[in-house]
Amino acid sequence: MSLLSRLTQKSWETPGIDGLGAPEDYRPPAVTVGLYVYMAVAGVIFALMIAAYIARMGSHGLMAHMAGTDWRSMPEPPLLWINTAILIASSLAWEKARRAARRLERETARRMTLIGAALGLVFLAGQLLLWQEYRAAGYYLSANPANAFFYLLTAVHGLHLAGGLVACGRVFSTARGRAEEARTLRNIGLCAVYWHFLLLVWLLLVGLLVLT
Repeated sequence: MSLLSRLTQKSWETPGIDGLGAPEDYRPPAVTVGLYVYMAVAGVIFALMIAAYIARMGSHGLMAHMAGTDWRSMPEPPLLWINTAILIASSLAWEKARRAARRLERETARRMTLIGAALGLVFLAGQLLLWQEYRAAGYYLSANPANAFFYLLTAVHGLHLAGGLVACGRVFSTARGRAEEARTLRNIGLCAVYWHFLLLVWLLLVGLLVLT
């Protein structure tokens, strides 16, 4: 194609670029781009909150010399590790669903999608029980900054996971055959990526709790 032709062509009327085919063949879907942008923003938000947690925790040593420390680290009850195992199992189920969809195994993909979403609900229920357990032990939100940060971080994570469950409902409906096969595969893959992201964030939060 000559330079003049390239300068005068209209992109919205051109079926594709030389050697690449139609735009939909090489451009990622808008929903895929949107998900990665959303995860980037969410990652920044979590990073800022974790940085604030670490900074506040590090400052309590100086405050202890001035007016007594107000930082009391949270304990690690067994339910914390049970919830972690549940979220790991949920992420693994989504990964199996993604791979099954790629192999066009619709029934397996549908089953693993349902299992992954159900485990996500169990995780949220476990988080509520964990909060109740902490409150019963006297770790109230206003008791000290460590408690406030923990409740804030886990609440924001839970909201993101609840939003993921809404998307899971749509993926489950497409896995039942009410949408095109390619769309089903894409949605399952995106949900799996998002679930892995939530698992990574949760492991970082748990690691922060354990190390401090």
